[in-house]
Amino acid sequence: MGKPTGFMELPRRAAGYRPVEERRKDYKEVFTSLPVVELQNQGARCMDCGIPFCHQGCPLGNLIPDWNDLVYRDQWREALDRLHLTNNFPEFTGTLCPAPCEASCVLGINDDAVTIKQIELAIVDRGWAEGWIAPMPPKVKTGKKVAVIGSGPAGLAAAQQLARAGHDVTVFERDERIGGLLRYGIPDFKMEKWRIDQRLRQMEAEGVTFRPGVNIGVDVDPKQILAEYDAVCLCCGATQARDLPIEGRDLKGIHFAMDFLPAQNKRVAGDPVPDDPTLNAKGKNVIIIGGGDTGADCLGTVHRHGCASVHQFEIVPRPPDSRDPTNPWPQWWNTFKTSSAHEEGGGREYSISTVRFRGENGQVTALETVQVELKRDGNRMTFSPVPGTEKVYPADLVLLAMGFVGPERNKLVEGFGVELDERGNVKADPDTKRTSVPKVYTAGDMTRGQSLIVWAIAEGRHAAQAIDCELMGCSDLPRPLEHENYLRPFAV
Repeated sequence: MGKPTGFMELPRRAAGYRPVEERRKDYKEVFTSLPVVELQNQGARCMDCGIPFCHQGCPLGNLIPDWNDLVYRDQWREALDRLHLTNNFPEFTGTLCPAPCEASCVLGINDDAVTIKQIELAIVDRGWAEGWIAPMPPKVKTGKKVAVIGSGPAGLAAAQQLARAGHDVTVFERDERIGGLLRYGIPDFKMEKWRIDQRLRQMEAEGVTFRPGVNIGVDVDPKQILAEYDAVCLCCGATQARDLPIEGRDLKGIHFAMDFLPAQNKRVAGDPVPDDPTLNAKGKNVIIIGGGDTGADCLGTVHRHGCASVHQFEIVPRPPDSRDPTNPWPQWWNTFKTSSAHEEGGGREYSISTVRFRGENGQVTALETVQVELKRDGNRMTFSPVPGTEKVYPADLVLLAMGFVGPERNKLVEGFGVELDERGNVKADPDTKRTSVPKVYTAGDMTRGQSLIVWAIAEGRHAAQAIDCELMGCSDLPRPLEHENYLRPFAV
């Protein structure tokens, strides 16, 4: 490494966020950036650690020590090239990924990890600013046609790789705009949508055709797709939300997070939004059930709506402030974390369960809750109510952000006739990504289950390599490193 003693001399420094009172007034990205010299100092903290466990933490196998060192040496163009070797969209992971690489950083054994994610974003942002990122159309076309259904990170990664291999790629998306969860599930304050649009322009110049507003299984028969294309890659995500079927669930004002968040993203984009006043949090008492990233996205959004109050519920206990003995390095750190949305206000309640929704005139008005005690029986968790801890919270708007249970059981899945596994995900061969139906492959959350954006991109690249190999007999496309010992907490 360029500065072998950097990790001993330089402390970790994060860029942080814009002031709370400023950022709550808009939907611009909340984070700030560090000066170039400070980014170089942060790159210098990357150790000559012998075995870079950050590679294990990253499903893409990103060459993290390489581009950290190149940033330290002020060789930004070379750093960008190394970054793009393994990741099609580092601006997506640089803004949205929870950085399992940092949890695995060797420096994190007894010190603060290297600011890997921050350096990654700085590299790609400079690449766009300097004009270094340009279309990479294939030199030779194969004449093969591939349909990618779903335009989230897995579908876009698969499409770009296949187009660069020379195939004619068409991406189908049922929503009005391309981007999937990136477009409609992620608030603009976490990632502005111009980041997606600039990649789409690059991909169009590389030969990818985008067809938004086409719902396969409704607008187009899956059999027609199979007849017209040499291969099909299903990348429709795990969009079936987990429900809370308790008394009062049918009251107005109770919504899934993925009904609420897309509506706001459409408002920001200037797109038509259903005239539903229950999807606006202004002046309301809001309860968010679910303590993960989706819940935090809802939290930041209701702050910007101007809610009267907000509480976020989580059924599990509050995580510890630092690693406990059962959560050693290099596992994902199961510690208490504060996102930008949590900094903006609201209560966080742990070990709490909602037992009943109250309402008047068909509208939710309150939640009845009870504290619960977590009990473990092997790998199984159970929650027992604690007598005497019952409480009522006023609520005019309730958002269910409890995760997802797999792909929707819709006409697309039925039309292609693909086999599902015991968890309800699309079953695929782990090596070839083939489904039970000839010519049909799958990638991302649709086969993996709810997971991270970095896994989705890795899955898309894997499927692209497998499809290219099947169509051409061999493939020069790179394939993400496959580690059977990946730390399973990364996948939900």
